[in-house]
Amino acid sequence: MSRNNTPLADEQVTVVGGGIGGLSAACYLADAGADVTVVEQHSQLGGVMGRLELEGFVFDTGPSWYMMPKTFERFFGHFGRSSSEYYEIERLDPQYRVFFTDGDRLDITPDVDRTRQLFESYESGAGEALDEYLDSAARTYEIGMERFVYTDRSRLRDLIDPSIIRAAPALGHLGSMQSFVENYFEQPKLQQVLQYTLVFLGSSPHNTPSLYHLMAHVDFERGVYYPDGGMYSVIEAMVALGRELGVDYHTDHAVTALEPVADGIRVVGPETHVTDRVVANANPAHVERELLPAAQVDRSPAYWDERTYGPSAFMLYLGVEGDIEPLEHHTLVFPSDWDPHFEAIFDKPAWPDRPAYYLSVASKTDRSVAPDGHHAVVVLVPLAPGLDDTPELRASFRQQVLADLAAQTGVDLRDRIVAEESVCVSTFADRFNTPGGTALGLAHTLGQTGPLRPSHHAPGIERLYYTGAFTSPGVGVPMALISGEHAADAVARDVRASLRSKFVPNC
Repeated sequence: MSRNNTPLADEQVTVVGGGIGGLSAACYLADAGADVTVVEQHSQLGGVMGRLELEGFVFDTGPSWYMMPKTFERFFGHFGRSSSEYYEIERLDPQYRVFFTDGDRLDITPDVDRTRQLFESYESGAGEALDEYLDSAARTYEIGMERFVYTDRSRLRDLIDPSIIRAAPALGHLGSMQSFVENYFEQPKLQQVLQYTLVFLGSSPHNTPSLYHLMAHVDFERGVYYPDGGMYSVIEAMVALGRELGVDYHTDHAVTALEPVADGIRVVGPETHVTDRVVANANPAHVERELLPAAQVDRSPAYWDERTYGPSAFMLYLGVEGDIEPLEHHTLVFPSDWDPHFEAIFDKPAWPDRPAYYLSVASKTDRSVAPDGHHAVVVLVPLAPGLDDTPELRASFRQQVLADLAAQTGVDLRDRIVAEESVCVSTFADRFNTPGGTALGLAHTLGQTGPLRPSHHAPGIERLYYTGAFTSPGVGVPMALISGEHAADAVARDVRASLRSKFVPNC
């Protein structure tokens, strides 16, 4: 199809922020005929989904779980491509290992029958209960993805649809995840295994609606994968695709203001320009507080102060000499009672005494990310956004976590670290301008789910749109990928409406 005949022919769109939502939106917009420019404040595209190269080690700086592979295939398929044209993926086995602080450990593998037997070994009847739980998760996933995720429902009026009304009973899981899981399993360890993915949603078992038990279908039945070269290979693929579609990228290009003008928006930065429309992958709280003229947005000044934000994180990127057995590619360490840690994130912000935490050791799968005889280890501890993280506090917590890792897994890294970098709450706040330094965005609480999240349209600002984890469908790499599609669709709808209005006489 000629670009002159496509829906957005001759429309100039600037995407502010080169995270996965912005890169996705840029591809969809360019494919629809728009003249697309992506401006990114940092020297590297990808946002929190970056790459760190440190003394021969390579780390993914943010997301490290490749899940929902069909969502990635759907993205590339829209442009007549396949992800395999850019990178290969490998299914992990085990998908992850869990250490409990009582000395117990278990592996979750791609074999659901084996997982059923594992559950049964912990609790009589848990194998059958798992089947019922996964059946419910699969039904909720299929309905939720097709009618609420792939179809944009970011405004309350989008719910006025007969298909949504018919689907409502199947999606009526509005109680807490904790209560829902307790209906199926009494064993606390099984409850933890079924709820750890809530951290990916920026939430806790007590403030997340139970419709998100659909994540069990993603985890147990759709699997966990690894893209060769790491998660940043996905960013490189999206940028390569964008270039093929005509997207122009500018890094080290910090936007300092967005000024609505007649028939466009002035983007103020190193090279100030006026564009027809802006899609902001920068988080909307930052856009509305710092980039737009005061009182320009039709939103309460207190709105962003009243939101519930997902966790920030304390992260260590460690180049380690020697063996790291028995750690797996993905490893989780759970205290017997993790409620105090969630309370320290959402209720009474504090550095946790007995944290639950996660380790990624990509070098277990991909030897290219570490020198021979070494491993690339990432440690991530969820923390409350807004915490003070002085150098002294970070140093003390580092010692606490590494000592706990040695005690719980038998892997003592402290005398074998040859390369190291860390990030914490203030890093996310300073580098990505996120409220309180959240690493994820808005948590998936009941009041921040679906159309109750910020819309793709900036309220009161024509020609400004949002994409990414702060808007719908939500947190996570696949969701940000889809968010870019929805933002591009919103642009296309508005352009078509504008064109129609020019040819329809006023009555």
